[in-house]
Amino acid sequence: MSVFAAPGAYDRAITVFSPEGRLFQVEYAMNLVDRGATILGIKCSEGVVLGAEETVEPLEEAESSWKIFKIDEHVGAAIVGLSSDARILIDQARVYAQSNRLTYDEPIDVEVVTKRVCDIKQLYTQHAGVRPFGVAIIFGGVDKTGNRLFGTHPSGTYRRYKATAQGAGRETVINILKEEYREDMRLDEATKLGIKCLAKALEARQLPPRIKVAVIPAAD
Repeated sequence: MSVFAAPGAYDRAITVFSPEGRLFQVEYAMNLVDRGATILGIKCSEGVVLGAEETVEPLEEAESSWKIFKIDEHVGAAIVGLSSDARILIDQARVYAQSNRLTYDEPIDVEVVTKRVCDIKQLYTQHAGVRPFGVAIIFGGVDKTGNRLFGTHPSGTYRRYKATAQGAGRETVINILKEEYREDMRLDEATKLGIKCLAKALEARQLPPRIKVAVIPAAD
């Protein structure tokens, strides 16, 4: 009798597909992301805006909680999920960015750093004895191809967006973005829209406002 014949056995190993073609460990990682603090990214004509809900304990130093990270002068990232997992991926993204400058004497493309981080995520979905990274990351930045915004998945997939969100308030944020987003928005308008989205997401869950925003302007 197969060890995977018992009910629920298909979620015990990352390398085994269920009969329905599902990898349960990856789905569990996504469930973790869906319960995390909301993050968003908005691309506009003048740059990219990243925003996040910040959770700080009453006795915790506010500066010790990060959901938005600087990857390079032209690239930022917002994370939702396990911060410990995100820290490893953010550090690796910074290494890629600096290595690109040393090797090619130019800033790394936003999609390149996104793809390399997703390569690491995907690797952890196909080897026994490991688990998927329980984190989703939104990368935003400005490179020689223009203003770019990418959303990543714990499975290692990524997609390019005009505006996107992840986390517990995703549905609220996406509904507002669908109604109010415009591609020709100025940077200040995109920033105000991002703050509005996060404030509404917190309000819908009856939580106090605690928002951080990062702005990456396009080069003149």
